[in-house]
Amino acid sequence: MDALLTALADPARWRLVTLVAERPRSVGVLAQLAGARQPQTTKHLQTLERAGIVTSQRTGQRRIYALEPGPLRELAAALGALADTATGAREAFDAYGMQLDAERLAAQQAGWADERLFHFHRSLAESSEAVWHRLTDPALLARWWAPEGLRISELVFEARPGGRVVLEYREAEDADGTALVAGRAEGVVEDVRAQERIAYRLSPLLPDGSPAFTSHLDLSLRPTEQGTELDVDFRISDSTVDSADFIAGIRTGFGQSLDTLAATRAPGSHDTDTRSAT
Repeated sequence: MDALLTALADPARWRLVTLVAERPRSVGVLAQLAGARQPQTTKHLQTLERAGIVTSQRTGQRRIYALEPGPLRELAAALGALADTATGAREAFDAYGMQLDAERLAAQQAGWADERLFHFHRSLAESSEAVWHRLTDPALLARWWAPEGLRISELVFEARPGGRVVLEYREAEDADGTALVAGRAEGVVEDVRAQERIAYRLSPLLPDGSPAFTSHLDLSLRPTEQGTELDVDFRISDSTVDSADFIAGIRTGFGQSLDTLAATRAPGSHDTDTRSAT
């Protein structure tokens, strides 16, 4: 595939490909139609032939070149598969971009997003005891508490009133930790009722170390015959003008984390997100 792409990348060779696609042609005619010298045209055609894009045969004193359609079809299929792979990710990227523009426009003064509320709901096919451990045990939290494309590089979660919360993200593919930190937040646990409710506040930090805003998260569990219903209220306070980029990603980013929580242990569980602003 690399040889194919390299051969097609040259505009002069691409022009020759389009000419032999119409019908087999001799080197001399191809040079005339391409507006190039024959020795140069011959070199280009030899490169294309080595890449499997064209084939040739001698007829008397002439060498005739014809297109091999197979490699181009394989390339078209590979490009189509790439486009299909990118579709879902691009939709999420575009949705975040639109939200980002809207939040930046709204962020004109301190407190601009205060009391904004995001609500999330997930149905999990496991007991409330199991869900509770996954919400409070740092080792289990680290398996799901990150949006797509990110990994947790530091995590402290002390599941007791007054307990510390520290959450740091890096890009998932930043294996050696040399890239910039993608995000860091610090906070404190406020209320704990085992297997029923946990509430904590968490403040994402700006590059200068100051809080962008304070998020107040209230997670409640309700056991059912099928498993556990999880409801999360995510409320904003102390929003700064510089918090727009963080707030724009809450619905998508935290939603992706909860999707991972549901999918890793309860594939096929249904979920809904709603959002209201006050």
